[in-house]
Amino acid sequence: MLPKPKIAVVLKGYPRLSETFIAQELLGLERAGHELVLVALRRPTDRKRHPVHDEIRAAVHYLPEYLHEEPWRVLRALMKTVRKPGFRRVLGPFLRDLARDVSRNRFRRLGQALVLVTEWPEDAAWLHAHFIHTPASVTDYASIITGIPWTCSAHAKDIWTSEDWELSGKLDRARWTVTCTRSGYEHLRDLSKDQTRVHLSYHGLDLDRFPPFVGEHTRRDGSDPDDPVRIVSVGRAVPKKGYDVLLKALALLPADAHWRFEHIGAGELTGGLQALAAKLGIEDRIRWHGALDQKDVLDRYREADIFALACRVTANGDRDGLPNVLVEASSQRLACISTAVSGIPELLEDGENGLVVPPESPEPLAAALERLIRDPELRRRLGAAGERRVRNEFDHHSSVGQLVGLFESEWRRSP
Repeated sequence: MLPKPKIAVVLKGYPRLSETFIAQELLGLERAGHELVLVALRRPTDRKRHPVHDEIRAAVHYLPEYLHEEPWRVLRALMKTVRKPGFRRVLGPFLRDLARDVSRNRFRRLGQALVLVTEWPEDAAWLHAHFIHTPASVTDYASIITGIPWTCSAHAKDIWTSEDWELSGKLDRARWTVTCTRSGYEHLRDLSKDQTRVHLSYHGLDLDRFPPFVGEHTRRDGSDPDDPVRIVSVGRAVPKKGYDVLLKALALLPADAHWRFEHIGAGELTGGLQALAAKLGIEDRIRWHGALDQKDVLDRYREADIFALACRVTANGDRDGLPNVLVEASSQRLACISTAVSGIPELLEDGENGLVVPPESPEPLAAALERLIRDPELRRRLGAAGERRVRNEFDHHSSVGQLVGLFESEWRRSP
């Protein structure tokens, strides 16, 4: 039996309702016998937790979110490391990074790394970062100071809003990096000197938490104003989710296609979206739930007729990878509509197990919505195909098994 070093997993924030894919992975690693300790750069802001968060045993340590909020903690870390060889090793890479990115965030990442090194959690012997932007910067600096190797899981925004020079440096210093969409995988491979150290691993779904729906979705066809078709979407109210486009598409639906829309998720744009719905004259057909836990979300999938998500690429390059909510909804035989962005076409094939339309396009989205509203048999066929795809290809045991294999290959080659 190979020894399994304790892994310090560096996260941007923990726990987060929108990052169930990370929580599932952490629990999967624990169940595979890996001992973890979690290091978060931010404290939680969500008022609720998913059940999976309560099942994870790993202790959680919080670094200073902003250095000026805990100056004595940061100063103590600086004084303890400044005379050590590791501090001199990190100074060169830090100054090179700073020359290209003169920002307070760059100093914050170094300060957080110094605190991490000084308050090293529970004899961890490996570092793993979730997200290749800020968490990986802190992890990279900590690795240089301590000499402890590190690995990385890259996702979506962190890839596409980072400069190529920074991604390339991290890819070369990390032992390996995994990412969850083919577009992200190919981009990172192009930036890496050793392409064999970049791996594609789709986020799987814990199908025990999303068991088959034994009931039946309704045969509503939008003809009855007293029994409208129910459309649901789950996602943060942020620009990349495209909820303004979805609202405009809903407003384009003909008057005789009766529907109700439910949004689940918190976010900075909620107020603006509610105002847009009022301007479009559809506010009386929309319910804004805010954040819900996983059990409540599962109930909404089963009660709905259609799932819709209008993902886009924003001006700064931010985008989704493969939204886990599309996998969740598909697991419940719910017909899905989304856009041809990032990894979404890697899950949904237009006309086969969902409908896929161009991003930023309310008219094609409205046409797809109307098609599903009026045709319950099409919804049934697409939903059944979507569930088959998820249960055959997106079981989280496969993705966790791949990650475990990568870690254990390191244990075999390391003394």
